[in-house]
Amino acid sequence: MLSRLSRHYFCSISPQPWLFVGLGNPGDKFKGTRHNVGFEMIDAFAEAVGIPMDTVHCKALFGKGFVNGVPVFLAKPQTYMNLSGESSGPLAAYYKLPLNRVIVFHDDMNLPCGVLRLHHNGGHGSHNGLKSVIHNFRGNTLFPRLRIGIGRPPGQMDPKAFLLQKFNAAARERIDAALKEGAYALEQVLSKGLTETARRFNTDQKYKHIRLQTMPT
Repeated sequence: MLSRLSRHYFCSISPQPWLFVGLGNPGDKFKGTRHNVGFEMIDAFAEAVGIPMDTVHCKALFGKGFVNGVPVFLAKPQTYMNLSGESSGPLAAYYKLPLNRVIVFHDDMNLPCGVLRLHHNGGHGSHNGLKSVIHNFRGNTLFPRLRIGIGRPPGQMDPKAFLLQKFNAAARERIDAALKEGAYALEQVLSKGLTETARRFNTDQKYKHIRLQTMPT
């Protein structure tokens, strides 16, 4: 458990901190699967800005640091996907953060593989991890999300099996590129704010979507 002094220091300084939460499942057998791209985005951002994920806090692997003077908390809930809110809810409460300073990263089958979207709010889209987060935010859906496209299952494949499957080589290449794009966009959020960053980033991603439409997944 982080000390009260540390919490007071991070929460009393200006600008106000951000909390980034990546959704996924813990354990080696889930590493690299479609359902774990939220974890991968946290790792990509943490590596890009030099924040170590070396603490366990509120049932999450946790890291904290500053990016260009802005305090940032990073979390990968270890509760398994369907109970992600049991970690993210207490984390936001512990640091007394308004939900508009909490960005949740998650996989999204409604976006093509490797395409991202940054939104101010939204529903759960039948995503069980988001359902849990919303439940533990007392039903409040007014928190930002970084949606990470993984594409849809082929043919009649069970969506659950698709989520727990690893990417093929072509899809892995797309996801690796998307992780770099997402990490850069998150740095822009910290320096330029969510609204301006989302406007530019989502426009770029729409053009990317068009380019990828004729390419194999």
